[in-house]
Amino acid sequence: MSILASRLDRIKPSPTIAVATKARELKAAGRDVIGLGAGEPDFDTPEHIKEAAYAAMKRGETKYTAPAGTPELRKAICESFKRNNGLEYKPEQITVGCGGKQTIYNALMATVNPGDEVIIPAPYWVSYPDMAVLAEGTPVTVDCPKEAGFRLDPADLERAITPRTKWLILNSPSNPTGAAYTRAELRSIADVLLKHPQVWVMTDDIYEKLVYDDFTFTTIAQVEPKLYERTLTLNGVSKAYCMTGWRVGWAAGPANVVKAMNDIQSQSTSHTASISQAAALAALTGPQDFIAEHNTVFKERRDLVVSMLNQAKGLSCPTPEGAFYVYPCCEGTIGKKTPDGKVIRTDSDFVTYLLEAEGVAAVQGVAFGLSPYFRISYATSTQLLEDACARIQRACAALS
Repeated sequence: MSILASRLDRIKPSPTIAVATKARELKAAGRDVIGLGAGEPDFDTPEHIKEAAYAAMKRGETKYTAPAGTPELRKAICESFKRNNGLEYKPEQITVGCGGKQTIYNALMATVNPGDEVIIPAPYWVSYPDMAVLAEGTPVTVDCPKEAGFRLDPADLERAITPRTKWLILNSPSNPTGAAYTRAELRSIADVLLKHPQVWVMTDDIYEKLVYDDFTFTTIAQVEPKLYERTLTLNGVSKAYCMTGWRVGWAAGPANVVKAMNDIQSQSTSHTASISQAAALAALTGPQDFIAEHNTVFKERRDLVVSMLNQAKGLSCPTPEGAFYVYPCCEGTIGKKTPDGKVIRTDSDFVTYLLEAEGVAAVQGVAFGLSPYFRISYATSTQLLEDACARIQRACAALS
């Protein structure tokens, strides 16, 4: 009899982490590999944030904190929501987790009963469905194709809602597509949700500050105040503040839900590392000008990658509104043969071909729930991106 729990049969390891790990292994073995699978900025954590962490250590702030997070950080998060989104929260409505991922996991574990349905627009971040399954819920995916801008159509949402629906998960700007919802689009989704009071909204706003071309970010509780009492708004410092490894994310919502999440956390990690919380406090309260500087670079990289991929034979790449990903369609390569005679039948075959033939590591679209696409992260140097896209063009040209 196996020691392993049967719930593991229903989930899979993170495909994005797997691709990044494979790229690192190949590099260590001496292969010339450009890894475009990881979703983290190549910019270093700003110095004032690192200095704040060091100062906290020198002050002896190395002890346990409350599971919900330090009072200072939760107060700063409330002020950030007020400043950025016009949303009023009290510290008891804030929970700080070990990254956005644990915060989402805590929320689902605290609220989902066996058989509860969680609506997840596809393409989706790879972890949403598996975390719903671990909470004994049922993921219900709704396709959002390129023709819809990779955004959820309100009519499709209406059709997906049943009496068992507990949550809708929204992610804007999106991982993997970079698509972002306008205020009008969120208004239309809110109108559907107002008709179904049993449905809560979990909005993952981790890429909030990474938007381009004068796009204005809004979040759903800001658009429709009547949804405030059944919305959990998530954010963190990983992406905009270049702090992926510090592992700090948070959620704001009704106090009873937040308390339940804190109870879950108190029996798992206890709390986010005290030093990381001090760094996050400095991130929220310190200089913000570097974000706009980084976004200028990200936009330049986005435009380069979109242009070069659209010049690749068989690929079509929309221009995203935010985040640091593109999600090109590789339908034009399906059915073609590689130089060694293999037939490209799926997006998984295509990204395998890219890695083997040209040393470019990307993530297949099937991992995000919508094929035939693949995800590229442009959060790496412009020189490497130019080289990688030239290799992709070469690989596509070699197909017959």
